[in-house]
Amino acid sequence: MVKYYRSLDATFKAISDPTRRGILHELSRGQASVTQLAGPYRMSLPAVMKHLRVLEKAGLVTQRKTGRVRRCRLSAQPLEDAASWLSQYRAFWGRQFDALDRYLAEEKSMEENVWPKHNKVRRKQRSK
Repeated sequence: MVKYYRSLDATFKAISDPTRRGILHELSRGQASVTQLAGPYRMSLPAVMKHLRVLEKAGLVTQRKTGRVRRCRLSAQPLEDAASWLSQYRAFWGRQFDALDRYLAEEKSMEENVWPKHNKVRRKQRSK
């Protein structure tokens, strides 16, 4: 279990940076070279390589060197693990909001019993 959370920590750390999220988005379209990935950003290739190392350490990217070109590929499993972890909390909050909705509906019903509609109509007529 501890290893699972370390993996999640690495994934969330990796995707916390907008540049790395952009790189992942680009790789979701298919393989790309480091030069292609660096294109949209105003940074040096070594800076892009640092971002790629963080993504690789998190298991989100794999690299393969062919000659002088380093090609990168997206590895989706860590993102799937993070989505699975988040879905537990999505279900929890869904239940909380459903309970709040029921509570508010009950409160509204009780309020309508205390203040019948004919009183509301009279108030509206007086304000005109």
